[in-house]
Amino acid sequence: MAEPKWGLVSTIKAPLPDILGFAAYHLQQGVHRLYLYLDAPDETTYNALKAHPKIRVTQTDAAYWAKKGKRPDKHQPRQTINAADAYAKRVEVDWLVHIDHDEFLVWDEPLGAQLAQLPQDLLCARIRPIEALTWDGPQTEPRPFKGFALPMPERRRISEALYPTFGPYVNGGFLSHVAGKMIYRTGVEGLSVKIHRAFLNGKALDDEQELDQTKLCHLHGDDWDSWRAQYEYRKEKGAYRAELCAPFDKDKGALNMHSLLEKIEADDPVDGLRRFHTELCASRAELLDGLKQHGLLHWHTLDLEQAIAEQFPDIG
Repeated sequence: MAEPKWGLVSTIKAPLPDILGFAAYHLQQGVHRLYLYLDAPDETTYNALKAHPKIRVTQTDAAYWAKKGKRPDKHQPRQTINAADAYAKRVEVDWLVHIDHDEFLVWDEPLGAQLAQLPQDLLCARIRPIEALTWDGPQTEPRPFKGFALPMPERRRISEALYPTFGPYVNGGFLSHVAGKMIYRTGVEGLSVKIHRAFLNGKALDDEQELDQTKLCHLHGDDWDSWRAQYEYRKEKGAYRAELCAPFDKDKGALNMHSLLEKIEADDPVDGLRRFHTELCASRAELLDGLKQHGLLHWHTLDLEQAIAEQFPDIG
């Protein structure tokens, strides 16, 4: 029996090199189709992507949103709408997953082989993230990533040990989500997906399975300058916005990520955010050693420049 074909859908607003790196890497990994929705329509990006036979690219321009009713102000509902649009297209893949352009799938066993082993009646599986630590650039790959323990009591204990100042307030020591992303079967009537959950006829699917041999490498805070440049947006509209964050530990003052960041800025306007980022993201020897001791240190090679050169040889 042939292995299932899998595809990615992504809503993207990023510089062309970043988009090409994301696309090229997953093409190298064997993705059957990439459904890319340009959140900021751009002809140069569109033409570069459209030329590849495995990419289906959509300009989410005024005409696109007119067909959808109205363009949502926040990017999260735009992602959901675009994922639904891809799901409703002519079926070209057996499984589909919506991820962001700074997320990269890695695995121990090929993804198609893992999907083939899932029960036939299972509609979705969860792929957990690992979060990038700082590194010195492509010449030093593989690059380091941190994981987190799944059982919550163990996760709390490890977080407080590895990140003594901020760990008690930050879930698993992760700046971004720990929920991961859902990969789900196509062609299922009534199936819908939000960013981190899947639903059947409006009811959340609770019989999901962890796809243990696949991880989502999330390049969320691996560079201080880029993290700081995106910080205000994330705090207002993205991963750190107030209504999204729930307190990690209500016994620690019920601070969610948004409130914690507000407090850090108020207490130390000059260096507070840098100290926060350093403790959680810097590849300090003691952090690497601690992660290794707990089996939470991962090393992966992405080699995005080489992937771009092979998949988009005419761009450069």
